[in-house]
Amino acid sequence: METVNIKINNVPYAVKAGSTILEACHEVGIDIPTLCYLKEINEIGACRICVVEVKGAKSLVTACVYPVNEGMEIFTNTPKVFAARKTNLELVLSTHNKDCLACVRNGSCELQALCLRYGVSNSERFAGEMPESEIDDMAPHLIRDNSKCVLCRRCVAVCKSLQHVGVIGPNERGFKTHIGSAFEANLVQTSCIHCGQCIVACPTGALREKDDTDKVWAALADPTKHVVVQPAPSVRATLGECFGDPVGTNVQGKMVAALRRLGFDKVFDTDFAADLTIMEEAHEFIERVQNGGKLPLITSCSPGWVKFCEYYHPEFVENLSSCKSPQQMFGATVKSYYAEKAGIDPKDIVCVSVMPCTAKKFEIKRNDQDANGVPDVDISITTRELSRMIDRAGIQWADLPDEQFDPLMGESTGAGTIFGATGGVMEAALRTAVETLTGKPLENVEFHDVRGTAGIKEATYDVAGMQVNVCVASGLENAHQVLKSVVSGEKSYHFIEFMACPGGCVNGGGQPYQPASVRNFTDLKALRAKALYSEDEGQTYRKSHENPEIIQLYKEYLGEPGSEKAHHLLHTTYQKRDIQY
Repeated sequence: METVNIKINNVPYAVKAGSTILEACHEVGIDIPTLCYLKEINEIGACRICVVEVKGAKSLVTACVYPVNEGMEIFTNTPKVFAARKTNLELVLSTHNKDCLACVRNGSCELQALCLRYGVSNSERFAGEMPESEIDDMAPHLIRDNSKCVLCRRCVAVCKSLQHVGVIGPNERGFKTHIGSAFEANLVQTSCIHCGQCIVACPTGALREKDDTDKVWAALADPTKHVVVQPAPSVRATLGECFGDPVGTNVQGKMVAALRRLGFDKVFDTDFAADLTIMEEAHEFIERVQNGGKLPLITSCSPGWVKFCEYYHPEFVENLSSCKSPQQMFGATVKSYYAEKAGIDPKDIVCVSVMPCTAKKFEIKRNDQDANGVPDVDISITTRELSRMIDRAGIQWADLPDEQFDPLMGESTGAGTIFGATGGVMEAALRTAVETLTGKPLENVEFHDVRGTAGIKEATYDVAGMQVNVCVASGLENAHQVLKSVVSGEKSYHFIEFMACPGGCVNGGGQPYQPASVRNFTDLKALRAKALYSEDEGQTYRKSHENPEIIQLYKEYLGEPGSEKAHHLLHTTYQKRDIQY
């Protein structure tokens, strides 16, 4: 690695050539505060919170975009630097809604933390006119409150560069500048796909998910309702972060114990439905391959991706697997199979899901997601919402024991667990499809070519004498590029897995907040995914078709994958949508 010699606060260092001052300082253990900066996504030097002194420079420079060079002398903690950062924070705060006590980001707000760090207690120094703003709460998944926006443009960058959607941006100029959609449309009037990546990018409470926890509390308090809960695979790898656990801690046992103490009648597992999804999806793939069906088959587990396909690539709607997502398959099964077993009217069951994904709030309201005449899933909350419920209930996280899911719909395999990581659905499907096609047990169930956090991964496997080309992509800009290559004929695949969020569900829009200081220098996706792969390695069963409860479900109720009953309960339809701006 080529290095350059510099001094930071009079201490000599050799740092990586080509680094910015921000990166160089991080490399040697010095934290430079930022507000607008997201590495490789939003490097615009706009907020000027990261200013430092450089010997010989005529003014302070922004560390996030200023490159180091040989012999540079940098000062990060001078009175001039501190005063500039404080003034910039006061200017930001002067037009900011300071209702911090009632804000969902109180305690996790990056602006709040910086003001505490630099002694900014109020904005009276620059008191004056406040910009006008209205709350946009019409979308099914989020609320936008521009009175708390700091114009960092992080949401704009992720929406456009990571997700290819680009339905938000800066409107007007000067004092009236605000983030909005074209023609001041409400977000629901645009082609937003509800992924929530803008929420996890936002440093303040300007963007937040719609909180549905009051609906859950009401259901739990209703003696006429039987309330069941299903946490998604990735939630067990992230929930602990809300309570101070290290990133990548698997907290499945504590999560189950917490859900039981919240009062749910049954604590089941979405991983069970992930295994069920594989049974149907692998069968669908084999059917299409053997009978000349529409290829490539494209996964349908990610509702953000599905809506993106409907809007931006409607020509591929027929390629989508007709399988419902695990969330919806679980709901349909709990209100049919479980309801009959328990002797409960499906109308009296409230199915609550805990998801890493804000798009799930949209998915539960889609058409053709009510196989039993009632919604498959009634309420979908995020990982963050569950953490707030646990906190409100006074449950002491550190003291919780490890408990097990309830039986009947609580057993899962390693294949179901890895659904939460990009490539996990593909690997799980391959484990079942390959064994089904070859009629032989796999010697090694791990398909490493489709693992990892790369945005696009490809592999070719020899399956029963057939060369099967597969592709995995996460983040919708990557999905867009893959589909462009398919349309042009540059690439030819049999099976594609798409996830809306970069890295998959472990990095979903409903996952715990992490400040930019962590996001910029910690591979959250890899650490969280590692927890799921470690869980997979330790499982007794690692292939979906080996799940005893899945075997029982088909034997007693569904018959076989792809049966008429399975199709009625577990499959759905899609629609081609016109792009809106």
